Amino acid sequence: MAKSLRSKWKRKMRAEKRKKNAPKELARLKTALALDGKGDISMKDMKEITTIVPPEKLKEKALDVEMEGDDGGVSKMDMDSKRSKKTLLDEHGQYPTWMNQRQRKKLKENRGKKGKGKKMKGLAW
Repeated sequence: MAKSLRSKWKRKMRAEKRKKNAPKELARLKTALALDGKGDISMKDMKEITTIVPPEKLKEKALDVEMEGDDGGVSKMDMDSKRSKKTLLDEHGQYPTWMNQRQRKKLKENRGKKGKGKKMKGLAW
């Protein structure tokens, strides 16, 4: 819906308001993060508050997708690897739970069209 002139105007005005308030918001965020009102945030101060992880470790974790079990050992997390990437069907022919009926119907129609060729225009003798 949301295609009326009123809603378009409201969206436009909200965008302008965001542009206008962006510098103030950034300044407020920096002061909130600053410790003791310094205004300058150093990584040493951030290490005391948060855990800083280098990006290489995050990439390694994303590739391994492991999690520790109750027994203390490391076990692989059960991923949906038996699901088709194109049709999103699993080995039992079921769609994911997050998919709604319209999306399922659309994918089902596309599966049916794949086998049939395009009809040639012209006279049918």
